[in-house]
Amino acid sequence: MADEDLERRRFEARRACARRLSGNRPQTMAEQLEQIASSGIDLDAPVDFYGGGIVGDLETRVAGLLGTEAAAFFPTGTMAQQIALRIWAERAGNPTVALHPLHHTEVWERKAYSTLTGLRSVWPTAQRRSATPEEIRDLPEQFSVLAIELPLREPGFLLPEWDELVAMCEAARERGARVHIDGARLWESVPHLGHDLPTIAALADSVYVSFYKSLGGLGGAALAGDAAFVAAAKAWRHRHGGQIFQQWPTIVSALAGLDRELPRLPEYVAHAKVVAEAMASLPGAVVYPNPPHTHQFQLWLPYPAKVIAAAHTDLIETERISFADGWSDQALGTMASTEITIAGPALSWTAEDVVEAGTKLLARAAAA
Repeated sequence: MADEDLERRRFEARRACARRLSGNRPQTMAEQLEQIASSGIDLDAPVDFYGGGIVGDLETRVAGLLGTEAAAFFPTGTMAQQIALRIWAERAGNPTVALHPLHHTEVWERKAYSTLTGLRSVWPTAQRRSATPEEIRDLPEQFSVLAIELPLREPGFLLPEWDELVAMCEAARERGARVHIDGARLWESVPHLGHDLPTIAALADSVYVSFYKSLGGLGGAALAGDAAFVAAAKAWRHRHGGQIFQQWPTIVSALAGLDRELPRLPEYVAHAKVVAEAMASLPGAVVYPNPPHTHQFQLWLPYPAKVIAAAHTDLIETERISFADGWSDQALGTMASTEITIAGPALSWTAEDVVEAGTKLLARAAAA
């Protein structure tokens, strides 16, 4: 079967699932347009032109949620992040930024901060965890800004404890550096950190948030901070090609996500702990971290990725149950891992449901 035919088959099978544990049901373009139309946002309002109108409404709302003076909408987080780091580096006259080697800018952005902006990084730690305050304080080189990813996705959506996060920011300031929070998934970090969004954002000089990773938007991001920082960010947004003619579909979906998904995230985070404990009871399974820090975590199973993926496709097609997608090989192919995302569809799953579906998946993998 051709690759595109296979993907179409899997897409249709996932859409037909009666039950889904990880993530949300994949949508067609028509369904996404229908969702925008039913968002409750006034679609009779004028469209935006180059950042006006409804774009400003979203920026004002984000600033209010984070307790900052202002916010700027960006078409992508990649653009937003490199601009934030650039602003702080230029103000300090120092192109060196401190971040984790597993930070999004290092792993997923083709090193745009370095290639396009000429910045260079230093790593407080290379361990698969957040840097400690001592490691930040003891960096041998001076740096202009510390970028903290909350949560740190690559090792398992890890968050520091609140006191540790405060101490990390204080350590950076002792070094004369600014603090930037990479908060692509900041919305769901509130339960673990135990403080509200404005209190968390107040630790930093700038904050980036995403509108699609947890809120279900079509895309987009925002940078928040004081008015001077946001004005500079908007100027660089224009230079980077981010001053787009019309963005209202993305903006409407972001506003709808703030209305629909943001209030539900604490419930997702709480249920993730139930699901993670149940998954950890499966033979040979490893869940990390357990309990999860957010509504996302890693699951490892003792089979090659292609075996688990094939078993999962069979589970979908024969029983209309989706357990988890996106498997990749780990540990020289002896284990497969994926990221679990607990959202609305998972809330009806009990621990017993999780174990039953996981057992069926593993039985198919063993038979293969």
